[in-house]
Amino acid sequence: MHQLTNTFEYQRITSLLKAYFGMCKFKVVCMLVITAWVGLALAPQSDKTLLSQIMSLLGIGLLSSSAAAINHVVDREIDKKMVRTRDRPLATESVSVSSAIMFASTLALFGYVLLSIFANQLCALLTLAALVGYAVVYTLLLKRATPQNIVIGGLAGAMPPLLGWVSETGQLGAEPWLLVMIIFAWTPPHFWALAIARKRDYEKAEIPMLPVTHGDEFTKLCVLFYTILLTVICLLPYLVGMSGWIYLLCSGAVNVAFIYKAAKLIKTKSLEYAMRVFYFSIWHLLIVFVALFVDKAFI
Repeated sequence: MHQLTNTFEYQRITSLLKAYFGMCKFKVVCMLVITAWVGLALAPQSDKTLLSQIMSLLGIGLLSSSAAAINHVVDREIDKKMVRTRDRPLATESVSVSSAIMFASTLALFGYVLLSIFANQLCALLTLAALVGYAVVYTLLLKRATPQNIVIGGLAGAMPPLLGWVSETGQLGAEPWLLVMIIFAWTPPHFWALAIARKRDYEKAEIPMLPVTHGDEFTKLCVLFYTILLTVICLLPYLVGMSGWIYLLCSGAVNVAFIYKAAKLIKTKSLEYAMRVFYFSIWHLLIVFVALFVDKAFI
């Protein structure tokens, strides 16, 4: 009996930890931290130690995780209606709202303190502003109000490269805004491809995503437009001297592939292909930012 009790307790604790970990959207946060790391790496050299840089990235990650947890709280009723999100911890009530808020607040506090100590106050304030932009402005307001929610709200999710740069330099500059623009232009085709594939979910949840309000065909045209815009923006780091040929060739290749897939999306009604475009867009962003880092490191 004692062994069974211990086994049950272990399973309960494991399940609870998994639920809290799930609220952090770990894969998304990892991508954000990678882009912040690239912004940090491209910044002018400073006297920051490796420990300070790691702690700064951890602070950005903690505040990003806090924003993700708040998103779970705000969207819990919507999540219950959607197949893609109905198993989330708040939707299944495996974690209480009060516990989730306390968890998000703790992550935000630790993240802010780390940035204040190891980075600088400007970076801490900008990261906190990005949290508010995503968790409140986008999730609570824009997501429910306009089909342009992803376009307008995408700025908050595009901030990590700027945050990485500011954590190193303590000041804003024109160069990191080019990296922000890349993610800003990448966000609409990334999310709209998913929205096409999950249109019924958004209809059921009464979320005015572009495919719901304007139809799939118009959305696909918008996806193609933004992939072309993204390709143009991706040229800018090379044109202003931030990067060299390695970045130009790698980003050029994946951008051409993205345009091809977006054009093909217009001609197909396959929801599965829309999801393939969505997954490709994730690899696209990763390749672009890794290419920026590699180019900086070896050229």
